[in-house]
Amino acid sequence: MTFLLDIWDYLLVFLLAAVPWFEIGLIIPVSILAGMNAFWVAILAFFGNLLTVYLLIVFFDRLKGWFFRKKKKEQSDQEEDSGRYARANRMWDKYGVSGLLLAGPFLTGSHIAAGAAIVFGATKTKTLYWSTISLGLWTLVFTIGSIYGLGWLTDVNLSF
Repeated sequence: MTFLLDIWDYLLVFLLAAVPWFEIGLIIPVSILAGMNAFWVAILAFFGNLLTVYLLIVFFDRLKGWFFRKKKKEQSDQEEDSGRYARANRMWDKYGVSGLLLAGPFLTGSHIAAGAAIVFGATKTKTLYWSTISLGLWTLVFTIGSIYGLGWLTDVNLSF
């Protein structure tokens, strides 16, 4: 019975990492703190987040049309240039596609960064490439940081 509970825990890691508001920056530390195996948490969180980022990039044209139709209903010709979109725009202007997508999971979220990169003119191939690299690096950072950070803050002996 505990084996089945463990499977559900790891499935939940995969699913929550795929949700734009949770992402790897929250899921990895919380899961490792909960005592889950850091290796499997990292792998599942990476692929969960990457799956939805890839889907967003591949189907971006359809999503963009839906989003702008919905936004027009909610706002009357009022352009929103604040918050996460403005941060993404500043990152794009300063560092281009690679900088935006490398900083994305930390500053704006990987989904917003990938969508913004395409809106700002990056190709889908380049966006897929840099998103994969970025999520891989941030997965390592959050996993290693969680392991050593929790080990430093507590007497818990966490293993990779």
